[in-house]
Amino acid sequence: MTSPAAAQPLPQTLRPTLESANQQHQTAQQQWIARQWRERMDTPLVRFIDDAAHRQTLLTRIYQEARLAGLPPDLVLALIQVESAFKADAISSAGAVGLMQIMPFWVSELGLPIDDLTYPPRNLRYGCTILAHYLAIENGDFTRALARYNGSLGETWYPERVMHAWRNTWRQPTLR
Repeated sequence: MTSPAAAQPLPQTLRPTLESANQQHQTAQQQWIARQWRERMDTPLVRFIDDAAHRQTLLTRIYQEARLAGLPPDLVLALIQVESAFKADAISSAGAVGLMQIMPFWVSELGLPIDDLTYPPRNLRYGCTILAHYLAIENGDFTRALARYNGSLGETWYPERVMHAWRNTWRQPTLR
């Protein structure tokens, strides 16, 4: 079986149809807010990803997955910066994989054996789901949820790093 990462690229003629179908569930205002967010986040992301098309694709997916999980998308960017510096193939010394550094045991908990954690859409789905779960357990306490995510509950060094990246690089005023 071929992994999603090894799949053939979409024909350019199919891309507008898929993008349209993906946005049909969003109001015009929601689409505008998402587009404005992607434009604001593009500039700081240049530091990590040179290719403009890759940045926009990743930002779109991050925004979608974060919103689906009820997370601030710019918090997810901060977490990715700290975890992997936006390297989809990153593997930690503990064995965590991908953009959001997912531990492989989560595949048996949340997914299918064929799930490829280096595939950004799959990794983002897992990471956002896990972080949303920890936020729910911790009643919205970002510090405790981030510490759980990192496996360092009771310590603050990791949440402080993510919150610093969020505050100083990614968090921007919300558009209304």
